[in-house]
Amino acid sequence: MKKSIALLMITLLITTLFVGCGAAAATPEQVPDAVSETSGEPSVVDGVVSLRVWAEESNWPVLQTMIDSFVAEYPQQQFDIVLEASNDADTKNNVLSDVHGAADVFPIADDQISALAAGGALYPIANQDAVKAANNAGSVEAATIGDVLYAYPMTADNGYFLYYNKDYFTDADLQTMDGILAVCEANGKLITMDWGSGWYLYSFFGNCGFDFGINDDGVTNHCNWNAADTPIKGVDVANAMLRIAASSGFKNGGDDALAAGANDGSVIAGVSGCWKFTEMKAAWGDSVGACKLPTYTVAGQQVQMASFKGYKYMGVNAYSKNPQWAAKLAEWLTNEQNQNLRFEMAQLGPSNLNAASSDAITLVPSISAVTAQAEYGVLQRVGNSYWDPMSVYGNKMANHNATGEDLQELMDRMVAGITASVAQ
Repeated sequence: MKKSIALLMITLLITTLFVGCGAAAATPEQVPDAVSETSGEPSVVDGVVSLRVWAEESNWPVLQTMIDSFVAEYPQQQFDIVLEASNDADTKNNVLSDVHGAADVFPIADDQISALAAGGALYPIANQDAVKAANNAGSVEAATIGDVLYAYPMTADNGYFLYYNKDYFTDADLQTMDGILAVCEANGKLITMDWGSGWYLYSFFGNCGFDFGINDDGVTNHCNWNAADTPIKGVDVANAMLRIAASSGFKNGGDDALAAGANDGSVIAGVSGCWKFTEMKAAWGDSVGACKLPTYTVAGQQVQMASFKGYKYMGVNAYSKNPQWAAKLAEWLTNEQNQNLRFEMAQLGPSNLNAASSDAITLVPSISAVTAQAEYGVLQRVGNSYWDPMSVYGNKMANHNATGEDLQELMDRMVAGITASVAQ
C-alpha cells in the first residue's frame, strides 16, 4: 500500500509485461465506457454469475458477511462469489502482471489507482455523481483522473500515528519524542518505528521546510533533503535520528515488532495505523491509546512529525466477464451500510459522509488519532526511485551509522538516489 509508480513508468512497464507474454498491453481506450452506462441495476443473466474477490485473509470475516447480504439483496440472480487471499499492498503488481487472471473485485490504496488506470485495468464507475456525493472530498479527489472516478471509496484512514499504553504516559509525555523516550528509558521499555520504510521516514523531513515531490514527468522526484543552506539542514535531521536511535528506549521495527512487543510487555508505544487497532486492543485492553505523532528535536527546535496519508478503495477489473455485477458488488462492499459494518467489525474509518458522522467514530482512539495526524500529512505521490535509497538511509541511521560515514556525504547519496532517473 505504500509505493507509487507514476504514469509514464507504468505505461512502459505494462507494455513490457503484456507484450513479453504475447498479449497486447491494455490501454485506457480499451476499457469499457462504464461512465456512459446507466447506473441502474445490472441485468439478470441465465445461469450463475461467478465473481472472485481479492482480500487479505484477516478481512475475510467482514467481507463474507457483506457478500452474504449482497446475495440476499439480489435473489433473482444466482451467484458464485469466492474470496481469494491477496495482500493489499500487492494488488497493483498482481493485477498489472496478469489483468485477465486477476480477481473481478479487489482492494486498492489511492497511490495505486493512477498506475492501474493507465494500464487500462480499472472499470470506471458508472454512477459517478452518487458515489462522489456520498463520500468525503479527499477520497473522491484521490481516485479521480481527469473527470473520471476509477474506484469506490472504502476507508479514509490509510495513514499512521502513535499507539501508546496509557499505563505509562501522561498527555505531556506524548507531546514530544524526547518525552516518550524518557518514559521508555525509565521503565526499561521500548517505542517502535519502522526506519526501513520510506513511508514512515517521511515523518522526519515533511515539516522541516524542505522541497520534495514528484516531477511533472510523473516518474522522477525533486528533493533537497541534503540541503546545507536551509534553516534546518539535512545533516540536522540525520543527527536528530541518530540521537533517537541511541536511546535505550527505541527499537527499529514494523508492525510485527510492535505487536509482539505489546504482547510480551516490552513495547509500550509504536508508530502504525488503524489496521493494527484490534491487535493493540487485544494486547493492552482498556489501556490502549492513540494520538498524533509527537514533535521531535532537530536543530535545537521542536518540529511536528509529518506523515503520508491516504484512502482505500474497491476497484473493478476492466476485463471481468461480468463487469456490471462486479461493479454492483464493489459498490455494495463500500456503501454506507457496509462502511458502518466495517467500522463495527474492524474499527476502520469510513469515507462515507454519513457513516463518518457517527458519534461512535469519535470514541475509537485509532480513528481520532489518524484524523488528528492528517492535519500534518500529505497524499503519497512519489516516483519509484524514492523507496530503496530511503530504506538504506533509515537502516543505517537505526544502526547508529556504524561505519562512521560522513553525514553530508550520506545525505548527498540518499538524495541522488531519490532523484535518479529511471534509467539510472
